[in-house]
Amino acid sequence: MSTDTRTNWLFLPDPATARSPQPTGVAYHRAYAGERRRILRGVLAIVLLVASLILFGQLFLDLADVVDERWLNGTGGAALAHGAGVLSVALLIPVSMLLQRVLYGVRPSSLHSVTGRFRFALLGRSLLVFGPFVLVSVSVVPLFLPSPQVAWSSVDLIAYFVISMLLVPLAAAGEECGFRGFMLRVLGGWTRGERSGAALGIIGTTVVFSLLHGSLDPYILTSYLILFGSLAIITWRTGGLELAIVLHAVYNTAQLALATTLHVDVAGQLASRDVAVGSPAQFIPGAVIVLITAVIWWATRATGPVRGS
Repeated sequence: MSTDTRTNWLFLPDPATARSPQPTGVAYHRAYAGERRRILRGVLAIVLLVASLILFGQLFLDLADVVDERWLNGTGGAALAHGAGVLSVALLIPVSMLLQRVLYGVRPSSLHSVTGRFRFALLGRSLLVFGPFVLVSVSVVPLFLPSPQVAWSSVDLIAYFVISMLLVPLAAAGEECGFRGFMLRVLGGWTRGERSGAALGIIGTTVVFSLLHGSLDPYILTSYLILFGSLAIITWRTGGLELAIVLHAVYNTAQLALATTLHVDVAGQLASRDVAVGSPAQFIPGAVIVLITAVIWWATRATGPVRGS
């Protein structure tokens, strides 16, 4: 099967792209695959990844409480805690790269893509082509699923705006590096075959990451499964994380920015996520991302998943 994607506009290479450190013809999810499946090492890798997410989250929340108490006289509150939580998730970027290097001896930069570097041109084109559709799909959900409004201070609105613009995209990238990147590769190397590895990686990361969001409501959980499953398929087909990062970042950033615009109780919703009741309206963004996934599959129909070259 040919793997030449140079004629496809979406996958045109960045200028001066260096030779990939990944072996020629190897798909993204098979970077850790070898003669030995190393399942115990993989289990350790996943445990360390999830543990780092929990530990950094708690550490940053504790630091936020100290800062709020000592220097802000208790006025930082929810905004400071939210920023701390988001920043802790962004740390999955270096954590995933470090775990990849230590446990599998693979160069950290290869976590970005099969080219061994971050494809900024692909990110830019994806943001231009697909970003507006995700933004609009997220924006129409409150029309069908309104939330009670609460009073917001100007300080909190500004703080959340800065968080949504600066930190939320980094947190989305951290989640992609950790789960659609590192964990997908760990699970993808456990099987003998490439397609079975892709299936295990996509299903495994989707289920684990969806459950980590803490809701068992049928509508909410299904919306997570659709979203994260689509992002995993996109990562597999595009040979890297760039497009998934774009979609995830736009999705999360639009949600938070819109929530503050509508004066929704963001902190309250996050704290009660485990008892939240969903709605079919939450499938709207997922449906758009499924369509984007279909477009990506169609764009790579002749070549298959983008591979190292």
